[in-house]
Amino acid sequence: MNTKELAKLINGDILTPEIPLNREIKGGCGADLMSDVLASIKPEAVLLTGLCNIQVVRTAQMADVRAIVFVRGKMPQPETIELATREQIPLVTSPFGMFELCGRLYMAGLHSFETPLPNQDENVQSA
Repeated sequence: MNTKELAKLINGDILTPEIPLNREIKGGCGADLMSDVLASIKPEAVLLTGLCNIQVVRTAQMADVRAIVFVRGKMPQPETIELATREQIPLVTSPFGMFELCGRLYMAGLHSFETPLPNQDENVQSA
């Protein structure tokens, strides 16, 4: 799936139309804590977040994120869009919440691109 296909699937508005939208997105991650993103996201993922500040783009740069989707119709500040444009990271806003977006993308074939945090697997219990 690429960014253009992703935006269509989630009724998204592309905020950075001058950026090529054909790079493949291989998985996804939903998070609002950028420290969690840095600790757990795999490269080539889409990041779903409710945070709209410039640090989201800086985090995406470091984590090799392919696109950022802002949930619940949130809109980033102009300086955030400018940085994303310079760094060639597409930004999309969607009217849906995080939970629904994750479900829609999963059902469309994108899988989680989050790795377990250290010592977290000890707290996971089998169903």
